[in-house]
Amino acid sequence: MIYSHFSLFVVCLCAMVELGQAQPAVTRTAQQISQVHKVADESRATSQKTRVQNITDKPRAVLQKTQVHKGADESRATLLKAQVHEIAAKAGIPLIQVAYWDGKELISFESSQSDSLKESADCSSVFQAASLSKPVLAYIVLKMADEGRIDMDMPLYKYTDIDRFTNKEWAKLLTARMVLTHRTGLADWAASPSSAGWPTSPIEFVCRPDSCFGYSGEGIAFLQRAVENIREKSLQQIAQEDVFTPYGMNHSSFEWKGEYDSIAVPGFNKEGTNRGVRRFPGANAAYTLRTTASDYMKFLKVIASGTGLKAGTHKAQLTPVVHAPYYLGQDRPEDKNIFWAICLGVEKNEELGNIIFHWGDNGNFKGLFLIVPGDRHAETRAGIKSTDAKPKNDRLLVYFTNSAHGHDIINQLTPLFLHNKQPLQISSWIGE
Repeated sequence: MIYSHFSLFVVCLCAMVELGQAQPAVTRTAQQISQVHKVADESRATSQKTRVQNITDKPRAVLQKTQVHKGADESRATLLKAQVHEIAAKAGIPLIQVAYWDGKELISFESSQSDSLKESADCSSVFQAASLSKPVLAYIVLKMADEGRIDMDMPLYKYTDIDRFTNKEWAKLLTARMVLTHRTGLADWAASPSSAGWPTSPIEFVCRPDSCFGYSGEGIAFLQRAVENIREKSLQQIAQEDVFTPYGMNHSSFEWKGEYDSIAVPGFNKEGTNRGVRRFPGANAAYTLRTTASDYMKFLKVIASGTGLKAGTHKAQLTPVVHAPYYLGQDRPEDKNIFWAICLGVEKNEELGNIIFHWGDNGNFKGLFLIVPGDRHAETRAGIKSTDAKPKNDRLLVYFTNSAHGHDIINQLTPLFLHNKQPLQISSWIGE
């Protein structure tokens, strides 16, 4: 599943302080997954094919001076940057961008492992966020539901057409809630979403709606059309009004912006070949968001806090609804503790609690975000010493890379920030 995953890592450290019940589970087949991943390289045959030079397993000297704002621990930030740089270099990742928030200080940095790519001085390099696009639409829909603009359980055909669906009766069952919990019964895509034929390609069901978990970009695009019809505006206009402007995400957009000519980074395949920056044919809520780690961290704080949503809506957003096996008809050990809430994955982790996550994979751009819940009562709960308690505050981590190897480093990266002793199941669930 491409166009729905994230990638960002780069070492230009800018340390900043700122403040269910399980359903029957079926998903994509291995063949479907393989076919979907190929989409990431389609239409790229004419892209620039410059090899990445001088990616080494030894960290280079940090080129950009570390910037520290009030309250930040400069020595910790510098160490984290150097450690991430070494991990990314060994994995063959040209550029990585990271942002981490522990409730007290924000650390963000960009690191280049290639002489052919320079680090931006202000961490402003823009990456394809891939599937990290999806939670933005989900937030918009939840906000609209709170405002009475959309009913989460109203069939979406009441808001938009179902002309492309081959099974109209099943299409009439689809709701916003089913789409956002990936229970539509649809495949990921009917055709490559960047192809000329996609807008008119027939949409077929893999299983009956509300009977299975099946990750679907097609469902997200269907919901996008409904939202655009209700609001009588484009996705970009709506996202600008509801998310980007209110939360100061100045470098984020579902459409190409003029500034991207100079700050959007190219992607690199597994062989280290430069496959170019690539422009998409139109705004798609499933995969076309471009952003920075610092921008996306602002949005993660909104998700974690429930800003702009009713308390009940926010609670529902984070509550697991369906077990989420990655492949259709397969029940792997890696799937055991993975569930899906409202457009958010949930790993039930014995060490860290319910980890909220989403991954992004546009082939040569990969990324991930994690929200690790804090225990705000740990220090005062009887029998628990403050030194043994979990951190009181939520901890938020997001990274983007411009590399097909971007998910290879999950279990090397996360302990640096979260101090977990056991690997996260998320890494093996993705299956890379």
